[in-house]
Amino acid sequence: MCRDGPQSGPMCKSTMARRRALYSAPFAHARNPPMRQVLLIVDVQSTFSPPEWLVDGLRRLSATIPTIASIELHDEQVTPFERQLGWHPAAEDESLVEADQVFVKHGYGQSAEAIEYIRQLGVERVLVCGLQTETCVLAAGFALFDAGLMPTLVTDMTVGASLDRSGKLGIELWQHHFRQVTTSVEVLAELAAQG
Repeated sequence: MCRDGPQSGPMCKSTMARRRALYSAPFAHARNPPMRQVLLIVDVQSTFSPPEWLVDGLRRLSATIPTIASIELHDEQVTPFERQLGWHPAAEDESLVEADQVFVKHGYGQSAEAIEYIRQLGVERVLVCGLQTETCVLAAGFALFDAGLMPTLVTDMTVGASLDRSGKLGIELWQHHFRQVTTSVEVLAELAAQG
């Protein structure tokens, strides 16, 4: 769902205006141009019972930066959750955090459409957060990296699976594979410094 309600065409009118404002040509001539970046919120939806602090923190962060979200929906014809794991996500759900664009996926990885959409934004960095650090969030990192993008994990805006709710395992795996991590405090400070 778009921040303004139902979509108009392939993306929201406010999204197009905000993207033009954030990624316009004047930045090319600025002494210290702001970093072009996007926030990718992975699977923060009712199915996975995210903690309230995470949803609230992501709402604060997403209000300051272009935001994309993914939700995981069950389709046994696409991904064998029930057959292999004896469990499956809901067939219908929605992102608990407003985003400029929401993409549906049916397994751990991001959809090809989501990755292509992000590539077309021409961003320098993709801030990744959400659920679950060592599974779907890490899978997003691999997909973004393999597409030539620069994934950066927002370590205080992610929660791990039941194996490690702290997310520590996933953060260590992320640092091993992609190195780039930050916190929401650092992101908000960078955005404030850019004015």
